[in-house]
Amino acid sequence: MKPINIFYLLVLYVVLQLGWWSYLLVDLNKDYYETKINHILTQEQTSETVSEIAWLRKRLNEKYLMVAGEGIVFLSLLGFGIYQARKAYLREFQVAQQQKNFMMSITHEFKSPIAGIRLSVETLLKRDMEREKQTTVLQRALNETDRINFLVENILTATRIEAANMELHLTDIDLSKTISDYLQTKKTSEANHTFSGIIDPDIHIMADKNAVISLVMNLVENAEKYTPATTPIEIKLSRINNDVFLQVCDQGPGIPDSEKRKIFEKFYRIGNEETRSSKGTGLGLYICRFIALKHKATMAVKDNYPQGSIFEIKFPLNA
Repeated sequence: MKPINIFYLLVLYVVLQLGWWSYLLVDLNKDYYETKINHILTQEQTSETVSEIAWLRKRLNEKYLMVAGEGIVFLSLLGFGIYQARKAYLREFQVAQQQKNFMMSITHEFKSPIAGIRLSVETLLKRDMEREKQTTVLQRALNETDRINFLVENILTATRIEAANMELHLTDIDLSKTISDYLQTKKTSEANHTFSGIIDPDIHIMADKNAVISLVMNLVENAEKYTPATTPIEIKLSRINNDVFLQVCDQGPGIPDSEKRKIFEKFYRIGNEETRSSKGTGLGLYICRFIALKHKATMAVKDNYPQGSIFEIKFPLNA
């Protein structure tokens, strides 16, 4: 039997016992006061006996109200306790389920690049290939090792966030150049999407360069995972007054309004892990939100038109 069911059985037992003892207490008080009233009624009726009978009946009603009041207070406290206990149980259950999903997804995430590296090495060992083809195979293997390194870094970053010992080193960085360099790397890589960008020049902010690169990489990877192959992904960087806006725009299926706040939670992923076809660990957007907060920036997800999503980070220029 599940622990939660045992808990509900105990609650039911307590409620039944409360009802039973309340009944006994009411019945006992009723017998006591009615016995006294009947005894007085056998005596000669005077103004004093009439007053005493009225007082006894008043006391009996007060006893009824006292038992009812105490019962209501007890049931209210019990109900509140049940609500809090159930809320805590469901929260822990959800965390446990998310951790289970994480283990399932991270296993798949590591198996894919490892299998790719193994295939590349076996290909080189078993076949004589031209230099150009060897370079292509080796580059694919290197891309897979980069993928594993990215996964490991995300796990370590999430662990440091959880342990509250992740420190950022803020310096003046050329955000325009940083984003342009990353965008150029994506354009020349073997990606399944087309990349473009609208980058305003000479935008500088106080930031941790490695953290900002990690933020952009996670946002772009998120767009790659959840949008159909060959669809465009666009990165925009602009300055409006004292704010800097970084946007990653895709043309995927979009995100329901009910999920837009949840997707930034640790391990959270939309859908069922056992039937999911897309890759992911549920850590990327969680890390992005943390990095944004550390830079005193705000992060939001909006609808793209005609379809898709826009992830927007607003950096304060003078932070």
